[in-house]
Amino acid sequence: MAAEIRPTGREVFFPAKELIVSKTDLKGRITYANRTFCHIAGYSEEELLGQPHSIIRHPDMPRAVFKLVWDTIASGREIFGYVKNMARSGDHYWVFAHVTPSFDAQGNIVAYHSNRRTPDPSVVKNAIAPLYAEVLRIEQSHRNGKDGLAAGYKALVDFVASKKVSYDELMFALQSAA
Repeated sequence: MAAEIRPTGREVFFPAKELIVSKTDLKGRITYANRTFCHIAGYSEEELLGQPHSIIRHPDMPRAVFKLVWDTIASGREIFGYVKNMARSGDHYWVFAHVTPSFDAQGNIVAYHSNRRTPDPSVVKNAIAPLYAEVLRIEQSHRNGKDGLAAGYKALVDFVASKKVSYDELMFALQSAA
């Protein structure tokens, strides 16, 4: 799977009644992918197992969003948010994701679990895509990737703070308003 996939600019959709489900280990390697995930991403389950979940990462996604996700779930909390993914074909699809840690009997995080559903297209078009484009622009305006990530993360956190709600509250408010 080393071949570079280029975005096609075509959006694909999955039925609103279906969920994309995946599980990963602590390093983000896929340990489970349901049929809907395999279908929309264009990979067989065998091809996905053991691969980093970033195999479906779209280059339009700011790294700051993933930093927020990883920081949140690594601390033992769940997070909700919008993600633009890329299928094997280069086509893209948006999801409203719920990512949560899985715990063992002693309370240790042992894995991660994600359910994704179809988001409201108007929320993506009018709120999320412009926000992510701006955060990505800020990230890419820095020569140093670490500085870019820090600046993008600050922009994302500052945007959420300007709304006077938590990140999850903002994501739910957007989804509910649609």
